[in-house]
Amino acid sequence: MNVAILISKLFGPGYQCRLVTEVSASSWYSISKAGLVYCLWVGFSLNSLVIAQSEQDIRIQTTDGTSRLQQDEQFEQAMFDRVVRRGVDYLLNSGQAEDGSFSNHLGPAVTSMCVRALLEHGIPLEHPQVQRGLRFLEATVQEDGGIYQTGSVLKNYETSVALICFQRANKDGKYDDILRRALAFLKGLQFDDVKGHDLTSDFFGGVSYDVQKRPDVSNTSFFLDALEAAGEDGNSEAVQKALVFMARSQNLPSQYNNAEWALKVAAEDRGGFIYSAANRGESKAGETPEGGLRSYASMTYAGLKSFLYAGVDKDDIRVKAAIDWIQRNYDLKSNPGMGQQGLFYYYHVFAKALDTMENEVIVDGNGKRHFWRNDLVNQLKLSQNTNGSWVNLADRWYEGDPNLVTSYALLALSYTGPKVRLDNQPADDDNSRFE
Repeated sequence: MNVAILISKLFGPGYQCRLVTEVSASSWYSISKAGLVYCLWVGFSLNSLVIAQSEQDIRIQTTDGTSRLQQDEQFEQAMFDRVVRRGVDYLLNSGQAEDGSFSNHLGPAVTSMCVRALLEHGIPLEHPQVQRGLRFLEATVQEDGGIYQTGSVLKNYETSVALICFQRANKDGKYDDILRRALAFLKGLQFDDVKGHDLTSDFFGGVSYDVQKRPDVSNTSFFLDALEAAGEDGNSEAVQKALVFMARSQNLPSQYNNAEWALKVAAEDRGGFIYSAANRGESKAGETPEGGLRSYASMTYAGLKSFLYAGVDKDDIRVKAAIDWIQRNYDLKSNPGMGQQGLFYYYHVFAKALDTMENEVIVDGNGKRHFWRNDLVNQLKLSQNTNGSWVNLADRWYEGDPNLVTSYALLALSYTGPKVRLDNQPADDDNSRFE
């Protein structure tokens, strides 16, 4: 079996080289790839190192009758598997402490996310390190049903991600009691009439880190993710209350939000989400000169995902406005509105929301088509460290911690798959922005 891999620099300064190795072969196909170093596997026969400069044309001649698409999918699958394997190996070999925890100084939430990431990527439930992690989490279950570190001020966040982890590991009903009590605990954290916040309050329906703080979109989104994992119906009272808070946190003046800051929304912020509607509004992305609040991506994707879970129709003005903001601000090199801050949190909610949308293509404001799953895999591949971990140099919200950030990356990857599309041309169809 022979294959010739031709790497040619087509324009500008560059080089040419030819590498011959063993693989089956019949038809030529080409793949456009951007730079650095690629380890290319075709099927299971070829293991070649391809070093590129910026953009190359890689041509492979095959004789086994496989189609270009099949070969492309094999390439993407191998790249995807390698990125995931390296991340999983990092958590297994470097991330976990003897007591089963991951970054325990940040509380049990990181352990919940790391254990779940391992499970999502095929590490068996019976694996000793998975079991050690679960035993560590079991030890953080409190008498009130919450799953958090003693003295924690992050009770909703810690309990929500732990519930999702236990639900994922709940074989033969082992964790049924823990899940039931944790769900009741979470519902008890929601601001409503019982806690002195009726429908007129800008706290209503939201959830905070604990009941001593104001609610926010991030915590309410984690809360809703936990309810969804527990099988809570999207039309339940708790979900519909949360929907009120989420709609009031969207930069969209409407029947759902008449807050003063929403009425002052700038055109570029319209449809996106801020951090919290509470206390007359707050955005981590800042304010406009006119007194409006800036939208940013991580909260917008969290808001969109929450709308969909709560059963809001895709033709609803709230969903359409959020999608429009996403199209105008599509980017994976930054967390739009926040730069590098919260970047890997953003990747996680980006993947969750778009997977829920069940759309493979986003057409941005310039008419350019984006196969978002491919874009995310490629971005995470480029940003992965040599030891398999990921870290954000903009260390805000603990994204300097490799266990937390690696769990974000692996969980984001769990919503993707190597769905290869080589064209990235402007859309020439109707006005549909999501295909």
